[in-house]
Amino acid sequence: MSTVSYTSNNGVAEILIDRADKYNVINHDVVRELNAAWRRFNASDDRVAILAAAGDRAFTAGADLRDIPHDLWKAIPGVGVQVEKPIIAVTAGLVVGGGLVLVQFADLAVAADNTVFSYPEAKVGFSGGLISSLAARIPHKLAMELLLLGGSIDARRAYEAGLVNRVVPVGQQLAVARELAAQIAANAPLVTTLLKRFVGQVLPKGPTELAAHARAGIEEINASEDFREGIASFAEKRAPRFAGR
Repeated sequence: MSTVSYTSNNGVAEILIDRADKYNVINHDVVRELNAAWRRFNASDDRVAILAAAGDRAFTAGADLRDIPHDLWKAIPGVGVQVEKPIIAVTAGLVVGGGLVLVQFADLAVAADNTVFSYPEAKVGFSGGLISSLAARIPHKLAMELLLLGGSIDARRAYEAGLVNRVVPVGQQLAVARELAAQIAANAPLVTTLLKRFVGQVLPKGPTELAAHARAGIEEINASEDFREGIASFAEKRAPRFAGR
């Protein structure tokens, strides 16, 4: 059964983590399907994406600790998949661990007023490190409090810190995100992608993020037709016929 759905309407893609009965916890299936969704978004005519999750209890309760997806980076737009079109994150309830990473890499965020952001990896005993660039997006001391104490902040504090753009009553978050998405979709796409690309060059990148960029590039090559052709030509003792894909 699919854990992530993709729908499209009037130039707006809606990508939904659909595991409400499991608090939308992130497992290997979610990572794989989010990666595919971002690739589909890139290849589509959609101009903006909304990233949401089923239900109002949790955007996501974080990684599945019984089967930790250490390849979470593959699910993160701008890290596992380069995405130059705008993304709006929509949250309600718990936003834990990797969920906070997803929000920090979105361009805009709309939070229901019951949203609580937390990053408890220091309490659990493991970390992927992608969260480090949170300090480039909200005040340093607040980022460090979240990371080192493993504490939490509510939607209002997140708004004050600049992590989210709107705080709305529970149940209204998706409608508000759709309004913002429609405004973006009506704008000049060459300009919105240019500005997002330039801003991405301005924002500092943490070491795990840089490593993920390198690994993503290497994996693209290792999955390419040219890679298979190179190996086949070597085994067959002939000159390779590379196609550039």
